[in-house]
Amino acid sequence: MHDQSSFIRSRLHRFRQEYLPAALYRERTPLRLTRWDVPDEPVPFAEAVVAEFVPFVAGAGAESQWGSPWGTTWFHVTGTLPEGWSERADSRVEALVDLGFNAAGPGFQAEATAYDADGRIIKGIEPLNAWVPRHGITPDGRTVDFYVEAAANPYVPENGWFIPTPLGSKATAGRAPLYELRSLDLVLLDVPVWELTQDVQVLAGYLDELPSDSPRVAGIEAALDRMLDAVDPRDLASTAPAGRKALEGALASPAVASAHQVVATGHAHIDSAWLWPTRETVRKCARTFSNVLDLMDEDADLVFACSSAQQLEWIRLTYPELFERIRTRAVEGRFVPVGGMWVESDTNLPGGEALARQLVEGKLFFLEHFGIDTSEVWLPDSFGYSAALPQLVRASGSTYFLTQKISWNDTNRMPHHTFHWEGIDGTRVFTHFPPVDTYTSDLSARDLRRAERQFREKGRTNLSLVPFGWGDGGGGPTREMLAAAHRQADLEGAPRVTLGSPRQFFERAEADYPSPPVWSGELYLEYHRGTYTSQARTKRGNRRSEHLLREAELWATLAAVRAGHDYPYDELQRLWRVVLLNQFHDILPGSSISWVHEEAERNYAEVESAVETIIDESLKAVLEEGDSQIITNAGPYDIAGVPALGGTTGTSARSSATVTSDGRGAVLVGDALRVRVDGRGELTSVLDLLADREVLPADTTANRLQLFEDIPNQWDAWDVNDHYRRNEIELRSDATVTIEDDAVVVTRSISESTVRQRISLSPDGRAVEVDLTIDWHERQRLLKVAVPVDVLAERATSEIQFGHVHRPIHQNTSWDAARFETCAHRWVHVGETGYGVAVANDATYGHDIQRIVTADGVATQVRLSLLRAPQFPDPDADTGRHRMRYSIRPGSSVADAVAEGYRINLPLRRVTGVRAPEPVLTVDEPAIVVEAVKLAADRSGDVVVRLYEAYGSRATGTLRAGFELADAVETDLLEREVERRAVREVTGENVRLQLRPFELVTIRLRGC
Repeated sequence: MHDQSSFIRSRLHRFRQEYLPAALYRERTPLRLTRWDVPDEPVPFAEAVVAEFVPFVAGAGAESQWGSPWGTTWFHVTGTLPEGWSERADSRVEALVDLGFNAAGPGFQAEATAYDADGRIIKGIEPLNAWVPRHGITPDGRTVDFYVEAAANPYVPENGWFIPTPLGSKATAGRAPLYELRSLDLVLLDVPVWELTQDVQVLAGYLDELPSDSPRVAGIEAALDRMLDAVDPRDLASTAPAGRKALEGALASPAVASAHQVVATGHAHIDSAWLWPTRETVRKCARTFSNVLDLMDEDADLVFACSSAQQLEWIRLTYPELFERIRTRAVEGRFVPVGGMWVESDTNLPGGEALARQLVEGKLFFLEHFGIDTSEVWLPDSFGYSAALPQLVRASGSTYFLTQKISWNDTNRMPHHTFHWEGIDGTRVFTHFPPVDTYTSDLSARDLRRAERQFREKGRTNLSLVPFGWGDGGGGPTREMLAAAHRQADLEGAPRVTLGSPRQFFERAEADYPSPPVWSGELYLEYHRGTYTSQARTKRGNRRSEHLLREAELWATLAAVRAGHDYPYDELQRLWRVVLLNQFHDILPGSSISWVHEEAERNYAEVESAVETIIDESLKAVLEEGDSQIITNAGPYDIAGVPALGGTTGTSARSSATVTSDGRGAVLVGDALRVRVDGRGELTSVLDLLADREVLPADTTANRLQLFEDIPNQWDAWDVNDHYRRNEIELRSDATVTIEDDAVVVTRSISESTVRQRISLSPDGRAVEVDLTIDWHERQRLLKVAVPVDVLAERATSEIQFGHVHRPIHQNTSWDAARFETCAHRWVHVGETGYGVAVANDATYGHDIQRIVTADGVATQVRLSLLRAPQFPDPDADTGRHRMRYSIRPGSSVADAVAEGYRINLPLRRVTGVRAPEPVLTVDEPAIVVEAVKLAADRSGDVVVRLYEAYGSRATGTLRAGFELADAVETDLLEREVERRAVREVTGENVRLQLRPFELVTIRLRGC
């Protein structure tokens, strides 16, 4: 029997490899071609078609080459249908294009867009979806006339995911043609042969996936053997129907009652930038979405989920006719906006308000243009998920969350696929983690059996979601995938497949599983830990932009309320959207080609310039012209005598520190701290004078720069592997130490790089500040700065959006050990009962916090990951100049850490004017933090304030408006009124608040 099975499979293999593909097209004829190479960046159809096209021949070797890296070539395709060609039930006329496709999959190489002669997009052309339907290419039914816009996108990881490549930038990619246009033909598709191919594909897939000794395998083998007997391989055009007849029984055998159930949702994960720039993503979206619309015309069951408002906005602006077609299908419920975010954002690195705006801008776009209030947050590919996210999901009006990336964990497996995810404030959101372990399924037997096999909720529920369609670089569903879905709707040995939307899945799943298990806290990805550090300039640009936008909205609101100044609604929205785009999960994490990061840095510079203009104009309107020095404070806490959210006239208090030389180093002394700096620029002592306590453990130094070999096993820009800790490069050489005013300045070389540090005390004298300027020229190295602290801490407290998380410092479990590199925002805090130390920063996200053994016992070490130097996909990542700052605040609580984080990220601003600005609002409880102040998006003039409880405790306080107040209502993130929970009473200009731990509240203040 074994020999018979092997014989059938060998026979089948040859049939599938040799005869089925050869018989797919009954006839083909070449079409006439002319070409035009776009000189630089892509141009619209109207500009291309009036260019001078020259003759071109496909399939002629070197003469058929086209497309330098990132170039665009337009082909004008003409011809006439041969006599006798017509579409019948058993044949279809199509154009078939081979741009010179290589082994890379769809989205990672050459691709194209087909247009009809009037400029209407027909369809995208991809390696596994290269046909163009007749209805778009024959205007009169016989004459062929259409255009192909071909994109010569290079396959960037051509040598692997860590080998440096010049292809990531137009400046270094070269001009040599990448592709040879092998063919562009008119073909006659043999429909019965195509259908037989799909039958065989599905059944053969289960031969490999089902147990070899199962009766179902024997039955499939027997059916395929009968099919092979029924067909003539050399005349499939005539015998394919007989072959299909032989397979009818095997395809009609129904699934067992306990079969896993799958909701299959069409999808195309299109990275908004990654191994291509955003300008190419715009075209990828057009190709993919036109493919989807074409399929919808053919198959009424297809439902497609599209997750990024930004991508649809690109289509609206660039391809308005295509956008209207999308809108029509969206109204029908078939082209379904999901995700509710501007882009599929990273969720570790964006600040709290930015993450809120991702949801605000995304959901508002879908409401405005489609009338759809999305219920799902759809983030299959982001690199871990913040514990603040459940509350934000619910605060946006959404109810469901989907992710897939956690299946990439390198150490531990998530215990659930369907569960309630609980955030730091206790909010829960119904969550699904598809067991298919991919967001680019082709609905193969392998994928569907994997989903069934790996599903962790067996016995409690039996339903999962499978997103299908080529992705990452786009492409989307194909007709072959839909054929597979229909054949597996009720097939023995297969999960039952239903085509449907994410909402249909979630509603079924929630009804089927009313009491799912709970996962509390962050969804930490045990992989891609280097993304907290790679491309430091992009990260600094993001951090700076977030805080500048906060400041701009605050002062613009003050100017509108106090001086009647026009609030720049449109400009602020535009600038926010630029920042939100750059928070995409391959831009802000630092895992894109150089082109992308160069563009991001230009964008941040433009944002800073535009925001500074808004701030300047707003403050001038409030302060009026004058020559008094005004100090403003956009932060939520008073700083050195400058009130929060307001300002003061005169000079702010400065540290009274004295600095003296002690031979090889220096000593800084203030009212609260005495700090010794040695000849290497390291801190040998930080004495807390108020507590009479040495902060540094014995025989250790702080501000210690450490350089490590950083060669990940793979995924260069993405990963930091824990073996880096065993490969430290000694950097104990002397430095130049000088005294400048009230600071110690340290200059030293590090391998091929130089570092300048300015060490001083903060204005209140309670923190050591270190400003760094680094000229970085390393390769595959990681730079950290170490701050050992003489406290026995069990856990580290790290700021995340709208709160903080506690992470164990020990490594008792594999889950603890896997968190060897973690993300924090503006501060981390470590402490023991009665004493703690905060380490804050203005541009750093990656941290590692561990126990160390010193001469006096066990202590705690905080290290900030400052810079990396990965080689792929950007071989020059981080090369050049960097600015960053961090502080060490001894004797601090978590409350002190919160204030320190805001202080170091929202520096005081010095301007001139007549009077200091009085705050537009104040809060009398420091645990209640004002995160954003703005005017309402509906342009009603209402003031919107977003605040949160920051300490992890219950807090009661009063928000006082600096203007006459008619009412204060609670809203969701989209500023829609909701039931009051935090607002307890409104009396005059006072709003009495009571917040739960980490509760996020948005309040609309209505003036009289």
